[in-house]
Amino acid sequence: QVQLVESGGGLVQAGGSLRLSCAASGIIFSRNTMAWFRQAPGRQRELVAFITTTGSATYTDSVKGRFTISRDIAKNTVYLQMNSLKPEDTAVYYCNGRFAQYNWGQGTQVTVSS
Repeated sequence: QVQLVESGGGLVQAGGSLRLSCAASGIIFSRNTMAWFRQAPGRQRELVAFITTTGSATYTDSVKGRFTISRDIAKNTVYLQMNSLKPEDTAVYYCNGRFAQYNWGQGTQVTVSS
């Protein structure tokens, strides 16, 4: 059974940084492209970034140059380093497979104040 546990969110001022973590069990990390998604109040969940099995990363335009996705295969953990945060980054952040093929975890709340 797949379990995804996100952590690392919090309240930060605009321009600040946070590092999110997602610990996964039941997934063979080396065989899966993993992704971060986010859902802001009143909006649909959107893909933020994903990292392939070869370590190649792709980002949505709004976070390019500010966010970095990485993974530790030995720890079955995927990270999202978020720098230069903006109020519009406020959302609940979730990890999942690239196509959201697993059950969602509880997410982690990121709130950026202006």
